[in-house]
Amino acid sequence: MLRSMEQRRVTGIDGVDEDPRVAELRTSVARLRRELAAHPAEFTDRGIAEDELAALAEMAHGGTPEVPRLRRSLLLVAGAIGSVSALAPGLAEVRGAVEMFGDGNGGRPEGRGA
Repeated sequence: MLRSMEQRRVTGIDGVDEDPRVAELRTSVARLRRELAAHPAEFTDRGIAEDELAALAEMAHGGTPEVPRLRRSLLLVAGAIGSVSALAPGLAEVRGAVEMFGDGNGGRPEGRGA
């Protein structure tokens, strides 16, 4: 029987099994950080994007991150670099990786009561 993506483990660099969602988050964040570092234009919120991408990278290296914190960082990154079209594909990858963790509030849409 095949296990779902959330249950399946992948072997990490140290030979230790890890959650594939964490591996995807780590990969996508690293890629966007490289793209941002190579992007020649300066823009007002670049520092915010760099700080939040660093926070996302730290969360990805610390095991399974807290979903609300992931989403907050994603919103800050999106707000900071959302208008830089060259970074849109990388941002979409990070967003997809964050979405793999689910909504983090028991299945209820944000802002809605029980």
